[in-house]
Order: sequence, then structure tokens, then C-alpha cells
Amino acid sequence: MEITIKIDKRSKQAKVFYEYLKTLPFVEIEESRFNPDTEKAIKEAKKGKKTKTSLEDFRKELYS
Repeated sequence: MEITIKIDKRSKQAKVFYEYLKTLPFVEIEESRFNPDTEKAIKEAKKGKKTKTSLEDFRKELYS
């Protein structure tokens, strides 16, 4: 079974709880390195889901 817990580490109590969880042998911590949209794109790319676009369209999207 897998459970997801979101912890707002801005409070002292939350930081202490987070540090405690890291000491438990059966707890695996996955921290997000990027914002949710980027994380989603990375996961889709790893699964082989890609979108083709022309360089011109890419530049338009990038600079708009």
C-alpha cells in the first residue's frame, strides 16, 4: 500500500515530523524538484509520450 502525505514544512512542528519520517526504515521520501507541470512533462516523456512541433511553432509558443 502506498500513501501520499503533503507536509508544509514552514512550521517547526512540521519540520520535526518530516525529520522523524525520514528516520523510519519503511518510509520512502520523494521530493519534487520542479513545479507540478514540469514533473508531469518529465513523467510523460519517460513513458514515451511526446508531442511533435515545428521549430517555428516552438519559438512562437516560447516567446508569446
